[in-house]
Amino acid sequence: MKQLMLGNAAVARGLYEEGCSIVSSYPGTPSTEITEETAKFKEIYCEWAPNEKVALESAFGASLAGKRAFCGMKHVGLNVAADPLFTIAYTGVNAGLIIGVADDPGMHSSQNEQDSRHHAIASKIPMIEPSDSQEAKDFVKIAYELSEKFDTPVLYKMCTRVAHSQSVVETKDRVELPTKTYEKNIAKYVMAPANAIRRHPVVEQRLKDIETWSETSGINRIEMGGTEIGIITSSTCYQYAKEVFGEEASILKLGMVNPLPSKMIKDFASKVKKLVVIEELDPIIENHCKSLGLDVHGKDMFPICGEFSQNLIAKAFGKEVPSCTKLEENIPVRPPIMCAGCPHRGMFYALSKLKVTVLGDIGCYTLGSVAPLSAMDMTLCMGASISGLHGFNKALGKDAEAKTVAIIGDSTFMHSGMTGLATVAYNQSNSTIIIVDNSITGMTGHQQNPTTGKNLYGEPAGKVDLEALVKALGINSVKVVDPYNIAECEQVLKEELAKDEPSVIISRRPCALLKEVKHEKPLIVSQDKCKSCKMCMKIGCPAISMKGGKAKIDETLCVGCGVCTQMCKFDAINKA
Repeated sequence: MKQLMLGNAAVARGLYEEGCSIVSSYPGTPSTEITEETAKFKEIYCEWAPNEKVALESAFGASLAGKRAFCGMKHVGLNVAADPLFTIAYTGVNAGLIIGVADDPGMHSSQNEQDSRHHAIASKIPMIEPSDSQEAKDFVKIAYELSEKFDTPVLYKMCTRVAHSQSVVETKDRVELPTKTYEKNIAKYVMAPANAIRRHPVVEQRLKDIETWSETSGINRIEMGGTEIGIITSSTCYQYAKEVFGEEASILKLGMVNPLPSKMIKDFASKVKKLVVIEELDPIIENHCKSLGLDVHGKDMFPICGEFSQNLIAKAFGKEVPSCTKLEENIPVRPPIMCAGCPHRGMFYALSKLKVTVLGDIGCYTLGSVAPLSAMDMTLCMGASISGLHGFNKALGKDAEAKTVAIIGDSTFMHSGMTGLATVAYNQSNSTIIIVDNSITGMTGHQQNPTTGKNLYGEPAGKVDLEALVKALGINSVKVVDPYNIAECEQVLKEELAKDEPSVIISRRPCALLKEVKHEKPLIVSQDKCKSCKMCMKIGCPAISMKGGKAKIDETLCVGCGVCTQMCKFDAINKA
């Protein structure tokens, strides 16, 4: 059967068809839908892990037990999973193991633009990269066969455009596979130095064998057209190149980007007059070609930053770029902001009002850095807010302790905030940490986490008690506040910042977008009472605007949270 399918859904379909049994992942755009779509197949057990390291270790355990397994993450998540990744390259696998990673060129929803091919090269693990939804499904079969044939985990690289675009996919039935027998093998699976030393040559030979396999396997292919220009490319850049050139140029389309097929590349280069590598981000294919002694163009024609497009490629080759009709007026900038009724808004307003330095973290609450709140000074990576605050306060002492906080979400705290809090307690920095608990993993689309009491399927699950956990980690001063109550937030912030000990404030209220959350009626502005002071605009709520010099509330957006009523000194905002 043929159907239009999202790239991530196609990967999920491939996992189903090829007998995958276990999936453990951590949500992260643009990879999240792979696991969510896979969970729709009852034959596959799926779960959200607390972080990517745990997800990979769990998937490896399933592979060791003899079941085909998968774990998925975004590119920065692969950094978290790097510890087991590099060593699983040495141990190898039992049943097939695929590690999905989704890169984000253009940084649509990420804090950096790293190129995950570097991880494949550094860890000495093969990496496969599809260019459309059909390949996204089909390459799963290749990846599992490769994994089991060569006793290796396989990195499966998606990117935003392949993950979130749709193309036609032809599906087939699932193949049910017997569980592979687990056999105790200390020399293979116990990576003590004496064993690891013997495994390293195995890894090096395996890469050579995989490269030889890739030369003739069909995963890389040559499409001969005109010979004036020869293009080496992969992923979405292949689609762009085909659209720009058609049969005018010859193309070496790479489905395996590590190891690269040296013989095939040299043979292809010998058939064309001008060799050009088109690849987003780093010049990995280009540098490999140069190491082979080839005269090749790449980053001398194309940027090293950002996404490519058909027009960008056409322009680089001096081709005519289709003209577009421009709008007569400039479209105003529309920055991302927290939703109407977001429980984080009240806390951020209190922090802004008190002029507190805020070391932030990764999640919806990162939007607290956006004007008009502008209440965040740093965001680095998952969990860095707490560790960063500890170092900040150790460096500056009392000058910083009374006016600096860390802010972290409930899911991010479970991901990698606990160790930071442990170092605060253990090394006794006088640090105040705010956990903004909105009862869900918000930024990536409402996935459950260990604090919600539900698993990936929405079923009852073990629930972490944040207050008890924080106290168990060595924090004695723990306060819970309602972020819709600005006065309470201010008061507790002042009290905790004044203490000479580590403390945690849990700002608790569910995300306003959760289906089970019951909202109050929308608020309205009494136009005769409004003095146009614009205090209500200081919280950055998208439901509030100024019309005709007076404040106005959009009743289709307002959830009646009441935060704005606490801003107005003239009692102009009330329930309808």
